[in-house]
Amino acid sequence: MKPVNYGRLAPSEPGGSSPPVDQPEHATPHPSRKRGVILLSLLSIVLIIASAVSATLLIGLRTRASSSQPSPVLARKPTKAISKTCSKTRFRSLCVNSLIDFPGSSAASEEELVHISFNVTLQHFTKALYLSSEISYLQMDTHVRSAYEDCLELLDDSVDALSRSLYTVAPSLDGNTGEQIQPGGSAEDVVTWLSAALTNHDTCTEGFADLNGAVKDHMSEKLKDLSELVSNCLAIFSAVDSGDFSGVPIQNRRRLMDAEISEENADNLPNWLGRKERRLLSLPVSAIQADIIVSQDGNGTCKTIAEAIKKAPEYSTRRTIIYVKAGRYEENNLKVGRKKWNLMFIGDGKGKTVISGRKSIFDNITTFHTAAFAATGAGFISRDITFQNWAGPAKHQAVALRVGADHAVVYRCNIIGYQDTLYVHSNRQFFRECDIYGTVDFIFGNAAVVFQNCSIYARKPMPLQKNTITAQNRKDPNQNTGISIHACRLYAMPDLRAANGSFQTFLGRPWKLYSRTVYMLTYMGDHIHPRGWLEWNATFALDTLYYGEYMNYGPGGPVGQRVKWPGYRVINSTIEASRFTVGEFIYGSSWLPSTGVAFLAGLAV
Repeated sequence: MKPVNYGRLAPSEPGGSSPPVDQPEHATPHPSRKRGVILLSLLSIVLIIASAVSATLLIGLRTRASSSQPSPVLARKPTKAISKTCSKTRFRSLCVNSLIDFPGSSAASEEELVHISFNVTLQHFTKALYLSSEISYLQMDTHVRSAYEDCLELLDDSVDALSRSLYTVAPSLDGNTGEQIQPGGSAEDVVTWLSAALTNHDTCTEGFADLNGAVKDHMSEKLKDLSELVSNCLAIFSAVDSGDFSGVPIQNRRRLMDAEISEENADNLPNWLGRKERRLLSLPVSAIQADIIVSQDGNGTCKTIAEAIKKAPEYSTRRTIIYVKAGRYEENNLKVGRKKWNLMFIGDGKGKTVISGRKSIFDNITTFHTAAFAATGAGFISRDITFQNWAGPAKHQAVALRVGADHAVVYRCNIIGYQDTLYVHSNRQFFRECDIYGTVDFIFGNAAVVFQNCSIYARKPMPLQKNTITAQNRKDPNQNTGISIHACRLYAMPDLRAANGSFQTFLGRPWKLYSRTVYMLTYMGDHIHPRGWLEWNATFALDTLYYGEYMNYGPGGPVGQRVKWPGYRVINSTIEASRFTVGEFIYGSSWLPSTGVAFLAGLAV
């Protein structure tokens, strides 16, 4: 499995890899004291938080354990509750060993062990982040530094995701009344955040896949067991939450949908955002009062998008509107970081407001690092903008847009590139009325994402390459992730058409073991190969993936000659197909309530 950067090469490059990079053995001074102080503070704070969250639980456990006798020395033999809890996981020995030494676990019930497993995992991630930062002063070449910085960012994001998950599953006490206060997150939120933490870890480790040396060795040691710990949390929580579709919990979802899709949403808008967002996505630009205006001619608040992002508040529960006037903005890998909540970028239209970049893996950086624009701050929205990476097909992996923001909406945007155009990295995302262009794996990642009423254009690839529209990398059966392409259109660009069938185009290939992608009610042009889907590497994942097609049409739509893999299916049940609609697959408790995006909550076209 594999090779350059994030485990993915062009289909014409099976098993290839870039040459190993030797890492320096000697430390040279590098300004890092500030980072060290910050991360030391972070470690202290998170450990205190984790302890506080568990306080109520542990008091109860210790009281129960003490009864009339002093607590005995903890035996290494797991309790019946620990054994039963860990029997549900994929990494049972690690589960037992991680729980058995936690204070109070010997008296914990199965439900209480859910809280404990989250706490243990959060503490391991926090420690890994702190210890990983210790080598920031080392001299590293560009590629190693890129992979290392990816890991620090992704570990930091995971600590945040795990903290929110812990607060959701472990109720705290009201200081005045002594009553339990249950945080506002839902079961679906928890599965989403745990899935994202697992994806973050996977991305981090794959950044070092083709590297060697001291930095990789250090990181490998510090990252040990983290993926397995999160996987165990997912399994334990999913079992308690009793989800019913390979990690897509729909407990009480129909009831919630019936309650939340009210008369004001009768126009098929999903219940993701508030009334303000509905208006913002439907109003003309001239009618919107922006908080920040970006204009290259100096007639706005800022001349650059980077400056606008910097001006935006952190952790804001209020929507911040950034209007980016027409022009071409190339600002070297723009990023809306995790702390920048609820930013909405509005442009003057596709092809008018253009955010572009040219970074690729040929710049000796990771695929994650190549994105012309990246967003990880929750509540990110983009409207009427073109995102483009113009590195070209010869530069291979070169991302135009990377999204890891939870509750993200991308509306009426162009996303243009060749290989790896759109990185739907993690969390819950929705794309509507977008045009997406590429060649190899040009929609890839491990978000829970729905594309609706989008046009997806295959371009002419490099010689000997095959086009693959999707490469989904779901790693764990309990992750609630996948790519759903609903009521879209698959077209061939003129350059591909002119090649007269010299290049094959496939619907997708499995990047990871539990890859999951569906196409529903979608037009498919005659450039789609009759087999439909492409192997990643021989028989890898063919019996564990989930690839489905439901009532697609057009010259590329017939399923008679499709692959015969165990994991591929022609979906005939509307109930099964409905699980990949907005209403069920990425609904969440309340996050898209009124976006203004004209939108289908169910299957109907």
